[in-house]
Amino acid sequence: MPVRAFLTAGPVADCRVAPALIEGLSADALLADRGYDSDPLIAMAEAQGMEVVIPPRRNRKKQREFDKALYRNRHIVENVFAQLKQWRGLATRYAKRASSFLAAIHIRFIAVWADIL
Repeated sequence: MPVRAFLTAGPVADCRVAPALIEGLSADALLADRGYDSDPLIAMAEAQGMEVVIPPRRNRKKQREFDKALYRNRHIVENVFAQLKQWRGLATRYAKRASSFLAAIHIRFIAVWADIL
C-alpha cells in the first residue's frame, strides 16, 4: 500500500530519495529492484530491522544474497504503480505545478486505500 510520495527533479536517481521514503517506517522486508541497490539504503533498512530483498547490481564487487522467493512478490508494488498510472492525469502529468501533481498523487493514494479497506 502506498504511504509516502516525494517529487524530485527528473534526473535524480531513485536510490538517492529512497532513504527518505523508508525513514521511520516499520516493515519486515524492503523489496525493491536493482536500481535501489545502494549501500546507504541497505544500511538504513537493516538498521530499521528490515530484511533487504534487493538483487545486487551486476557490477557489485561483492554480490549479496537475497530471498528470491520473497522477491517474486515485488510485482505487488508494480501493480500499485499501474493503478496510479491508470489515472490519465498522473500518467501524462497534466498538472502544471508540482504541488498540483503531488495532490493528485495523494488523491489517487486515497482511492487505492479506499478500494482495499
